[in-house]
This record gives sequence, C-alpha cells and structure tokens, in this order.
Amino acid sequence: MNKDLLKGLNDQINMELEAGYIYLGMATYLDESDFPGFSHWMRAQTREELSHAMRLFEFLQERGEHIVLPAIKEVSTEYKSVEDVWEKALDHEKQVTASIDKLMKKAHEVKDYSAIGMLQWFVDEQVEEEDTFGAALAKIQMAEGKPSALLMLDSKFGKREG
Repeated sequence: MNKDLLKGLNDQINMELEAGYIYLGMATYLDESDFPGFSHWMRAQTREELSHAMRLFEFLQERGEHIVLPAIKEVSTEYKSVEDVWEKALDHEKQVTASIDKLMKKAHEVKDYSAIGMLQWFVDEQVEEEDTFGAALAKIQMAEGKPSALLMLDSKFGKREG
C-alpha cells in the first residue's frame, strides 16, 4: 500500500476513535445537564464511531498493513448549551468528511481500488452523518428557549437504537 495512503488510513482510525471520545464527552455534559435522552443519543453515536474505527482497522489488518494507534487527545465535557453540543458535533462531522474526501482523492491517485471501494462506504456514511446532525441541530435550534419543546426532543432522542 502507498505509504501516504497508509498513514492517512491510520490517522483516520485515530480520528474515528477521537470522534467517539468527543461524543462521549458530549454525553457527559448532556447527562450532567439532566438531558438523559440527548446523552443516550450521543452514547449511541460513540458506539457508531468506534465501529467506523474498527472497519478501518480490519481493512488494514486484512491487507497485512501495520496499524499505528497514537494517543487520543483529551476532549471537553463543558458546553454552553444543548445547541452548542450539536453545533460542535456537526462541525466535527464536517472535519471527518474532509478527511475522508482527502483519503479518497489519494486512493484514486495511487489507483488503490480496494481502498477506493472501502472508502466509498465512508463517503456515503458521511453524507448521512452530516444530514443527521444537521437535522438534529435544526430541531434543537427551534426548541431552544422553549423548555417544554427541548424536553420533548430529549425524550425523542432517548429512543435512538444502537
């Protein structure tokens, strides 16, 4: 495998693990702010991000490549509001999308067709992720300042499976 692509895929494993950690920090804030439904949603998102890291990990293992697992940075558990949490989460998903796009570009440049196939799943997943986070943020923005609406959303978000 091309060394730059390999480094990028290893970095992406770290980014996915870090995303899970970020969402766990958000879940902490939400739980401590008495929003158990929003916290539940973020914990489910944490598990999803860990599954993304494992997808990359297993791909590199199957290819016989060396996997590097650097430290994950400390993340915040402090936010201004529920809206702030989702704004930061959406921003992070956009960073993940940019990283995946960069990896896809590199895979095309070096004609690594198995990496292209694997990364296509991530390209599609990121469209879904940004849409999900954006839609959630829009609902939360409509409810902000209306405690009963925010509590109703909290209850709805608590029904997320996964």
